[in-house]
Amino acid sequence: MTKVAPSTNSETGQENASGGYMRPIVIIGALFFIFGFVTWLNAILIPYFKIALELNNFQSYLVAFAFYISYFVMAIPSAWVLKATGFKKGMSVGLLVMAAGALLFVPAALTRTLELFLIGLFVQGTGLAVLQTASNPYITILGPLESAAKRISIMGVSNKIGGVLGSIILGAIVLSNADEVVAKLELMSMAEKAVELDTMASKVIMPYLIIMGVLIALAIVIYFSSLPEVDTDQESETVAAANVNKTSILQFPHLLLGAFTMFVYVGVEVMAGDTIVSYGASQGIPFTTAKFFTSFTLGAMVVAYFVGVATIPKYIRQDKALQISAVLGILFTVAAIMTSGFVSVLFIALLGLANALMWPAIFPLAIADLGRFTKIGSSLIIMGIAGGAILPLIYGALADSINPQQAYWIMVPCYLFILYYATAGHKIRTK
Repeated sequence: MTKVAPSTNSETGQENASGGYMRPIVIIGALFFIFGFVTWLNAILIPYFKIALELNNFQSYLVAFAFYISYFVMAIPSAWVLKATGFKKGMSVGLLVMAAGALLFVPAALTRTLELFLIGLFVQGTGLAVLQTASNPYITILGPLESAAKRISIMGVSNKIGGVLGSIILGAIVLSNADEVVAKLELMSMAEKAVELDTMASKVIMPYLIIMGVLIALAIVIYFSSLPEVDTDQESETVAAANVNKTSILQFPHLLLGAFTMFVYVGVEVMAGDTIVSYGASQGIPFTTAKFFTSFTLGAMVVAYFVGVATIPKYIRQDKALQISAVLGILFTVAAIMTSGFVSVLFIALLGLANALMWPAIFPLAIADLGRFTKIGSSLIIMGIAGGAILPLIYGALADSINPQQAYWIMVPCYLFILYYATAGHKIRTK
C-alpha cells in the first residue's frame, strides 16, 4: 500500500490537496456524510423513544449517553485497532461494527426493550469511534496544518448534510403521526396502549436494515479502494527535536486541554441538535413542526462551514474562528433562555452557527506538534466526544427538576472554557 508522510510544507500540501489527494478527500467526505446521517438520527430517536417507550426527559437522553459514551470507552482500543490494521482497513472495520449495531435495532423494536436499543446505539458509537479516530487525523495530516480547519470544514459540510437528510427522513417515518398517538394514548386501555406502542416501535426496523446494508457496502468499497496510508509516525526535524524528551501524551498540555475542550464542545453541540425537538414541544409547538428543528440547527452549521471553507486560513486563523464561535455560543444561549416560543427555539437552532467551526479548529490545534504521538493523541481527543453522553444527560435531569429552558444555562460555562482554549489554552506547550 502506498504510504504518504504528513505534509509539513504549505506549498507541497496545497499541491497534494489539489492533485493526488482529491480522491482520498472525496472518499473521506463520503464517510463524514455517513457519520452525520447516523449520528443525528439520535435527535429523532430521543423524542421517538420518549413516546414509544414511555420515558421521562432523563431516560430519553440515555440515547445520547449510550451513543457517545462509547467514544470514551473505545477511543484508546480504536488506536490499537488502527495500529494493527492501518487507517484504511480500520475504517472498514468501523463500518462493519456500525452495521452490527444497526442490526440490533430489529430485536429491540420487536420487543420494545430500551436496554437493547441502548446496546445497539453503543455498538454503533463504537464503530464510529474507530472511524473518527482514523479519519480526523487522516484529513488533518493530508495537507498543510494551517489549512486543516478548511479541509475539516469541507468534511463538516458532508457531515451535516448527512445529518439534515437523516433527521428529516427518520422524522418523517417515525414521528409522522406522533401528536395523534400522544393524544390517543391518554384515552386507551393498557392493552390498546401496548398494541399502539408496539406499532410505533416497529417503525424503525426498515430504516435501520437499510442503514445496515449501506454500511456493509461502504465497508467493502473502502477496503478495496486506493486510499493511501498516511504515516503519522514520521516527524519533521523541528517536531522531533521538540519531542525528544517526551515519553507520554500527558506531557502535552495543549493536547490535554484540547481533549477537555472537545468534551464541552461536543456536549453543547449535541444539546443544540438533540434537545431542540423535545424543547420545541415543551414550548407548545406540535411534533409535526418540531420534528424539523434539528435540520434547522444542522442547516445553520452547514452555512458556517461554507464560511470556514471560504475564510480559513486566508482571512482568519483557526484559533480566531474558535474565539468568535465561543462568543456567539454564549450570546445565542442567553438569548434562547431570555425569549420564548419560536424565537427561543430559533436561538437554539442558531447555535449551529456557533458550533460549526469548533471541531475544525479544536482538532488541529490539539494535535499540533504531536509527531509520533498523533494516533494516541487523536484517540484522547476522540474520548472527549463523551461530552455528548454526559452533558445532555445532565441537561435532561435539570429539565425534569427545573424546566427545559432554564436547563440550557449549563451551556454558558462550556462556551467560556472553549473561549479560554481559543485564546490561551492551545498555546501551552510546557507544564
